[in-house]
Amino acid sequence: MLHTIKEVFRSPKFTIGLAIFVVMLLVVFIYPLIITDDPLDIIGLGTFFEPGIYVNLYDGLESKTYVLKLEDAAANRIASKLGEQERLDIQEYLLLAGVPEEEIDIEDTEKLLELWLNNYDPTVRFPGSTSAKRKYYARLDASLDGLLSTEAAIIAVKNEETGELEEKSLVKQDDYVNVSKVANVRVLPLGTDNFGRDMLTELVSATGVSLRIGLIAGLVATSIGLTLGLLSGYIGGWVDDVIMFITNLFIVIPSFVLLVLISYSIGQEQRGASTVAIVIGFTSWVWTARAVRAQVISLRHRDHVNLSKLSGHSVAHIIIFDILPYIASYVVMAFILQISSGILAEAGLSILGLGPKTTDVPTLGLMMNWAMIYSAHIMGKWWAYFPVIVVIALISFSLNLMNTGLDQVFNPTLRD
Repeated sequence: MLHTIKEVFRSPKFTIGLAIFVVMLLVVFIYPLIITDDPLDIIGLGTFFEPGIYVNLYDGLESKTYVLKLEDAAANRIASKLGEQERLDIQEYLLLAGVPEEEIDIEDTEKLLELWLNNYDPTVRFPGSTSAKRKYYARLDASLDGLLSTEAAIIAVKNEETGELEEKSLVKQDDYVNVSKVANVRVLPLGTDNFGRDMLTELVSATGVSLRIGLIAGLVATSIGLTLGLLSGYIGGWVDDVIMFITNLFIVIPSFVLLVLISYSIGQEQRGASTVAIVIGFTSWVWTARAVRAQVISLRHRDHVNLSKLSGHSVAHIIIFDILPYIASYVVMAFILQISSGILAEAGLSILGLGPKTTDVPTLGLMMNWAMIYSAHIMGKWWAYFPVIVVIALISFSLNLMNTGLDQVFNPTLRD
């Protein structure tokens, strides 16, 4: 036994796959201990906030300021609102407004803005100009307001007695605050989803739930497949005929179609994560049962099995102690694959809207479903779906890598 374990861990594929899987498990267990937020808690009053560090603006104004003379500050400020595309859009409008092309230099920011201010008129409608384009030019005009200004911004408060605004403080363009001294700062490495929920917290929680679904589905499918395969392969006769008849029925009907029909019939409110996992397990045992049956048929006439029969041992004793140990490695590999297929099945179900109920817990499939419904892939909000795809791929890759490593250890035909 110890020698077998050593051989398993000498397999590079198994070791790499196990390492990836363990790292993901550690993140799933440790992250909630550090970040205790509800994964379905809405923190953003809006959809698809970009990844980054969010500083409370009010608290930032109240924090101590530092004067930093940075040479690129003004250029960066201008570039953030007047990038290459915005300059081309301004050029397009100026040409429509009748400004000669030789007078437009998109690299000269000051002259370009001067031309814009002198020629932009929100009431003018050019032939072929759409309403969306006119609204875009209006937003662009608003963003360019005071772009070249070097004056400080005035912070004013309303006097309760007179009702007039009174200057409270000035915010100069070279004033900076230390983020560590701002009272409320929130890091959103993956931004927020369509509901304004922290994507990273949601992703970690969803990974844990999907792994639990895969584990339950794997246990159910492997247990059913192993039990039926052992009985069918060893006992044979009418028992084998009945079990194979049932197995063939499940083969004729594609398992995913059966899974969809069962999930739909259960109803949204009754579809918890565990319920979905059990349903997946009950529809995924067929290939395990057939494979175990084939293994058992090749073992049931071995000398040690015949000797056990002559010794008067019961069928259960022979199956458990004389046959099962010889196919234990195959059962472990089947269980690993069942976990992977269970996670992928849940993702497929949830994308169709037939996964666990959305108000309960997040899963990787549900996150993909939300991103698809709210057109994240069309709007380019990659953080709403790409990390989910990466996590699903990593789970599947690590489990299949572990299975390949075990197969190379236990399958004589694959050994070097």
